[in-house]
Amino acid sequence: MIHVALLRGINVGGKNKVNMKVLKQSFERVGMKAVVTYINTGNIIFTNDSLSKAEISHMLEEVIQEDFGLSIKVLVRSLDDFSMIMDSLPESWKNDQHMKSDVMFLWDDVDDESVLGKLVIKPEIDTVQYVPGAVLWSIDRKNVTKSGMTKLVGTNLYKKMTVRNVNTTRKIYELMLTTHS
Repeated sequence: MIHVALLRGINVGGKNKVNMKVLKQSFERVGMKAVVTYINTGNIIFTNDSLSKAEISHMLEEVIQEDFGLSIKVLVRSLDDFSMIMDSLPESWKNDQHMKSDVMFLWDDVDDESVLGKLVIKPEIDTVQYVPGAVLWSIDRKNVTKSGMTKLVGTNLYKKMTVRNVNTTRKIYELMLTTHS
């Protein structure tokens, strides 16, 4: 089965530095197959047919601790999980000079539509949608600083998600589909 591991908080602002080539070797050493990394922020596509997502996540968190000395949260999503998110992601959403659009991948303990009630959403400027596994958010760049979503950083909820922009999310999906064929 094809999965992606989304690592939270690596190679950001010079902190939690992880070499992607070494990380790929770590994944392979613990039995992940067809391992592909995408950009430096912790997106690793791989296959594993014998373990559950929870087992894989635990194993990968352990190997990262062993090999890098870092306590990093690892969110694992299957190709089916990712496909459901992609089906809900509006094609018109971009991450460019005019629009900021993100996918906030949720840890299981906050993965419920009630998560929207914990966000500061300004409906006149924020477009926010829950889908199983994620919150989708888009805003005109000119309004980013006015968004209530900026208040999310540093909260307990923020620690239970990992964010990718829509361009990165689409590329991860493309790589997962390539691994599938």
